[in-house]
Amino acid sequence: MFPSTSATASRLLVPAASRRAMAAAASANPPPPQQSPPKAVRVVVKGRVQGVFFRDWTVETARALGLAGWVRNRHDGTVEALLSGEPARVDEMVSRRLPVGPPAAAVTAVLPSPADPLDPSEGFHRKPTA
Repeated sequence: MFPSTSATASRLLVPAASRRAMAAAASANPPPPQQSPPKAVRVVVKGRVQGVFFRDWTVETARALGLAGWVRNRHDGTVEALLSGEPARVDEMVSRRLPVGPPAAAVTAVLPSPADPLDPSEGFHRKPTA
C-alpha cells in the first residue's frame, strides 16, 4: 500500500540533507547533564579517633572522592571535619566511610550538621587542633 500521508508530507517539507544536518546537530550537542548544587556538612566523629591515623586517612579518602574541606583533632578527643562537594560523595563519606575509618579506629558516632559549601579549588587539608 501507500505510505501514510503525514509521514510523506513531513518528508516533503524538509529536504533529506536538512534532516540529516538537524539529526547530526542534535546528536553532536546533547544537553548538558544536570548537576546538583554542592552539599556541605560539618561532622564530629567520636570514639577512638585520635592517634590512629584518622586525620590523614580522612584527607586521603576525601581527596579520592573529590571533596573540598578540612579535618582536625579537637581537645575533647573527637575529630571534626568539614566536607563539601557533590551530594552523593558527601553522603558516601558521612554514611559509609567515616563510620568505619582507618583500621585502628573505633568510631562510636558520626554527628553531621549542615554547613555552607566551599569552593572546590580549596581542596581538602588538615587543620591544627582546636
